[in-house]
Amino acid sequence: MSTDQAAQSPRPAAGGGGGDREEPAVRETSPVHGREDEVSSPTMRRDVVVGAGLLAAAANIIMQLARPGVGYGVVESKVDDGNVYKRPFKRGRTTLTYLAVAMLGTDEERSAYRRAVNKQHVQVRSDESSPVEYNAMDPELQLWVAACLYKGFEDVYVAYLGELPADELDAIYRSAAPLGTTLQVREDMWPASRAAFEEYWQRNLAKVDIDDTVREYLYGIATASFLPKPLHLLLRRFNLFVTTGFLPPEFRQQMRLRWTPRQQRRFDAMNCVLGRVIRTAPLSLRAFPYNAYLWDVRRRLRAGKPLV
Repeated sequence: MSTDQAAQSPRPAAGGGGGDREEPAVRETSPVHGREDEVSSPTMRRDVVVGAGLLAAAANIIMQLARPGVGYGVVESKVDDGNVYKRPFKRGRTTLTYLAVAMLGTDEERSAYRRAVNKQHVQVRSDESSPVEYNAMDPELQLWVAACLYKGFEDVYVAYLGELPADELDAIYRSAAPLGTTLQVREDMWPASRAAFEEYWQRNLAKVDIDDTVREYLYGIATASFLPKPLHLLLRRFNLFVTTGFLPPEFRQQMRLRWTPRQQRRFDAMNCVLGRVIRTAPLSLRAFPYNAYLWDVRRRLRAGKPLV
């Protein structure tokens, strides 16, 4: 879809949790460019929110935790509420709600979720026994996590729906800054363009280093071993397959995961089938479960319930 078409025909909202509904196009000032974007940033963000992309979730977690400061921050964290091995379903809800709020929510909802997440993150910092120094409130580490999240959204879109024209890709990229700025990443830290992001990404790949401790933790995520045993046994081989498929080669190598041309053909065929389904799905179904989590956080805000 061209940017002109998007501006003329606002898409139905993905965050309602029920049927599709029209919402007026809301134009935002780009935090990077300081000007009004050609199409509304909420519309651009909705373009890349594909619920089936949750198949790539474990791969994206591996990418985030491949940076030692992030990896050890998660592995050593004493915040049990955020421990995927102790409370997998709550951890999943918290993470997916963050993505839903960052990509589909309002500024007020992002502020509320920032306050809730900060209460958890402020407790996560290295001590004298930690092998690397880390602090979950560190904007640089949060920028890496946000960069991985954006890369995940983009990779999923391309895998299911095909390449985007450069101008549309750049507009979607700029609109995705809330993946970082919802927390401590300053607006001026988000690379100004998709090309600048690629330079940042390539530079920071040199900081990727998964040691045995973090690798063992992440292999458990790749094989879904954090789930109750029946689910783990059912999903472990498939989860490892799709996780390895969605990982860029540098991360596969760090994880010591084998990947063959035959596996790549199977992976491409799976994505081709899913892409056909996604292209014909109504927006509310395409965005599920992100729209359901956004509905839930709005319900929690109205009821005064904890958000994380």
